[in-house]
Amino acid sequence: MIEKIWPSPEIVEDLSALRKISPLTHVITNIVVTNWTANVLLAIGASPAMVIAEEEVADFASIASGLIINVGTVTSADAKVMKLAATAANKAGTPWVLDPVAAGALRFRTEVAQELLQQKPSVIRGNASEILALAGTAGGGKGVDSTASSSEALPFAIELSEKLGAVVAVSGEIDYITNGNQTISVPGGHAMMTKVTGIGCSLGALMASFLGIQKDPLRAAVSASAVFAVAGAKAARDSKGTGSFAVAFLDELNLLSL
Repeated sequence: MIEKIWPSPEIVEDLSALRKISPLTHVITNIVVTNWTANVLLAIGASPAMVIAEEEVADFASIASGLIINVGTVTSADAKVMKLAATAANKAGTPWVLDPVAAGALRFRTEVAQELLQQKPSVIRGNASEILALAGTAGGGKGVDSTASSSEALPFAIELSEKLGAVVAVSGEIDYITNGNQTISVPGGHAMMTKVTGIGCSLGALMASFLGIQKDPLRAAVSASAVFAVAGAKAARDSKGTGSFAVAFLDELNLLSL
């Protein structure tokens, strides 16, 4: 389905610019997906930097092209680092993405995510349950998995976007990306993408990379989602299972010619 709608000239332009500029992307993510996320960004042509030291994050967030903060395995120490980075990014005008992994499922991470929202992320990317939780509606989810569909969360995503002035991207069988006034749906991908750890987390990181070359957060988030959907669909065609899919997905991102 995705190939019938995409690529659009805007996505081609954004991907070409990303590969030409190789935006420096500050990645603060969870320990489960750090290596995978770095490989995803390298495959597409961005330049990831996993700077997480309390003494360095504020300085680095100020000079990076984009920042991703993912609360997947957040600790008290991590939360402090995340707040320092988000505050510095906000002050310096560095666009950044919040990935509120499992928000609503546990109190601590939900509170951390809510505090980070005060530092004005450019994009909030999450599954339906996570977005519902940030919107103040019962979300909860099942660990990192959503118990709601992206279409169910869409009205609340629009309200959240209007309230915060941030683009909200709801990932699911169909991705919905909204700035409150305009909503774009990105179909496609493949169910295999839900069976590989870190696919969603690395999508948030890719959005941060696209923010480094595209000033419009809505367009940056859409370009990232579309690129992921195309690569996922292509990777699934020749994969025998989740292991070969993961390798094929990286290959398709690297070889993608829109």
